[in-house]
Amino acid sequence: MTWRSGLPATAGVVLAGGRSTRMGRSKAWLEWHGSTLLHRAAAILARTVGGPVVVVAAPGQELPPLPPDVSVVADPVEGLGPMQGLAAGLAAVADRAGTAFVCSTDMPFLHPAFVRRVVRALPAGADVALPVARGYRQPLAAAYRTGLAGLVEDLLAEGDLRPGMLFEHCEVVRLDDERLLADAELARLDPALESVVNVNSPDDYAAARERPQPEIVVECGRGPHRVRAATLGIAAAEVGLKLGPGVVVVLNGDQTAPDERLPLVAGDTVSLP
Repeated sequence: MTWRSGLPATAGVVLAGGRSTRMGRSKAWLEWHGSTLLHRAAAILARTVGGPVVVVAAPGQELPPLPPDVSVVADPVEGLGPMQGLAAGLAAVADRAGTAFVCSTDMPFLHPAFVRRVVRALPAGADVALPVARGYRQPLAAAYRTGLAGLVEDLLAEGDLRPGMLFEHCEVVRLDDERLLADAELARLDPALESVVNVNSPDDYAAARERPQPEIVVECGRGPHRVRAATLGIAAAEVGLKLGPGVVVVLNGDQTAPDERLPLVAGDTVSLP
């Protein structure tokens, strides 16, 4: 796994414990081009943030395989929604990072440029960087100070289960589409802000799964190739190469493991032997 140093002291938290009522089955296990939605979300954060990445699961929840170095923390109480997951996730990383980017499992188009933009928008003295993207608040695609864990737990104890209640008790920086896209990298790589698109129903999932995979560049002995690939394994197959132990893979200038499930996004360049 490639760990970036561009966001020091920033952790990643993926909430996986939702009941998936509308989907009718666990979103964490939904296949995504040779991987799963949960693996993709966790691996996107792991290749973007500089700190630990944790997945918050419901008590007893079975999870699909996760990327190396991604750990799991269990919600102490089931059925309290994303606020409980937020409290557990922030508390799990608070001793190792001052800030965490928090997302849900079901965001297959989450782009590292979006994560970086949101985290860097959190100034000193503020508690939350909250995107208001594509017309909606995005509390599960936001950056939080990890020290908020105690406040979230207090609100839960009072019966406040909605993230909106948290925002009434802390300093929030709101990022609308214009402010988000003022970042040149994000405007180039995710101009429609599809990072915040989630899949809530079987129809959502089917429509998202049928969309073209991201366009990337594969550099190899036969020259650069533009291919469509959501994972490293697909990219290698597109140029007729096989991954395996000892194969040197370079992603955007950094060496990484030859993991077939490693997520790729628009703008990536992969170098293979």
